[in-house]
Amino acid sequence: MQAQHSSPHYDLVVVGAGIVGLAHAYTAARRGLSVCVIDKDAACVGASIRNFGFVTVTGQGAGDTWRRARRSREVWGEVAPQAGIDIVHQGLWLAAQRPQALRVLEEFMATEMAEGCELLPPQEAARRAPALRLDGERGPAQAVLHSPHEARVESRTAIAQLARWLAEAHGVAFRFGEQVLEVATPRVRTARATLHAERVAVCTNAELGGLLAERIAPHGLRLCQLHMLRVQPPEGFRLPGSVMGDLSLVRYLGYSRLPAAQALRAQLDEEEAESLAHGIHLIVVQSADGSLVVGDSHHYGPVVEPFADTRVDELILHHLQQALHLPAFHVTQRWLGTYPSSPVTDCLIDAPDDATRLVLVTSGTGASTAFGIAEEVFASW
Repeated sequence: MQAQHSSPHYDLVVVGAGIVGLAHAYTAARRGLSVCVIDKDAACVGASIRNFGFVTVTGQGAGDTWRRARRSREVWGEVAPQAGIDIVHQGLWLAAQRPQALRVLEEFMATEMAEGCELLPPQEAARRAPALRLDGERGPAQAVLHSPHEARVESRTAIAQLARWLAEAHGVAFRFGEQVLEVATPRVRTARATLHAERVAVCTNAELGGLLAERIAPHGLRLCQLHMLRVQPPEGFRLPGSVMGDLSLVRYLGYSRLPAAQALRAQLDEEEAESLAHGIHLIVVQSADGSLVVGDSHHYGPVVEPFADTRVDELILHHLQQALHLPAFHVTQRWLGTYPSSPVTDCLIDAPDDATRLVLVTSGTGASTAFGIAEEVFASW
């Protein structure tokens, strides 16, 4: 898709056509601004399509991240049907297999973030979600957290659909396959042209050494790489929603910052040391064709190697078998995702000058928070 604006002058130029860039384009277009989105690739092929498409609210860090996720979920609910994007399934099911995990969930249920959630006894959860394996090698599950707030889209197609809709319904111009060489607002110089914009939003995700590198460097960002798989289950197998497990309770900040999470982490350090060493926690979602998207792991560094360790995949698939009644399956695809990571924040918003904003989601929460972040950027811009 290649839509061109009739003038080289725009109210907003967005650098980066991932979900963060598209969220800023949408928010600007809703305000009646003329928008151009520029991306160095011929289509979005980065983190925004290499994930679960899982719009996660429950378990996000208290405060800004949780609030942004709630708002983003609302916007996805408005935008998806207009853009022809299917909400493949909704809700989250998180089974607590250990007593310490149950205590984390009990503390979570006492927070404001648990509004609308239920902590179900195993028998009720098994009735409502028969795909869950609640009688695994550790014995009966303690309880199951059910949240109605989550949504899942097929990210591989949803991002392109969202861009197409922004072009067709909101007049957003797209310049794909065009590298931005310099941002000096109001001038944006690319490999092909010089554009002018009243404002520029730089949303370049993992390109830490590129545009505005001097603004990024002081924040100590590093890259995070994750393993993902697509799994074909037996015909007719259906998930009730997205699925997580005990390891998620020491990874997602909405749980891991609760006092009870310390005891769970200590136990997991003994029982799941190898998985924790690879940053593994289980997420399972289902696509419209019945296949499951399964992950993930987390490896950090200034650069990530393009080589995937099969042992990491084996561990992820082991946790999959522990979480679901899945007697047979086969892996049909494997891939690696990459995103920038910060030790202190889920999102970096920086203002090099009054007319320029640098916006990077520095965690794996882009699909879950981007629309909320974009609204905040414009509200204070």
